Amino acid sequence: MSRVVKCLKLGKEAPGLERQTYPGELGKKIYENISQEAWDMWMNQQTILINEHRLVMVNPEHRRFLEQEMQKFLFGDEPG
Repeated sequence: MSRVVKCLKLGKEAPGLERQTYPGELGKKIYENISQEAWDMWMNQQTILINEHRLVMVNPEHRRFLEQEMQKFLFGDEPG
């Protein structure tokens, strides 16, 4: 049986992630407050951003940019 979370992105109860998909406190916040459906939406958006901005994930600036975009996408303007 999958766990259910009150998804902050979708504004409804939905099946949660099976495991923490991102490290640290932000990862914990995502695990506790974001549904699998919303995470899948983010994964699609992340691919678009990586391609459009030609991001290289070994570049720390690019990773910071993507993390900021992830926080905006999943939580709105709320800081991580």
